[in-house]
Amino acid sequence: MAQPAPETKIVNEWRIACDGGEGALGHPRVWLQIPRDQGFVECPYCDAKYVHAEAASVD
Repeated sequence: MAQPAPETKIVNEWRIACDGGEGALGHPRVWLQIPRDQGFVECPYCDAKYVHAEAASVD
């Protein structure tokens, strides 16, 4: 059985917080820094991918 792809979120900040987004069923809040040269970061708990809007608009 295939697992669903992790969630990808477009954000406007270079430093973001992730808590899993499911209240008590989420995970501890972690602060993540998006490297400017990479343009995205992945949460080590839930694998959500946070892409900065500047990096998302470059295609």
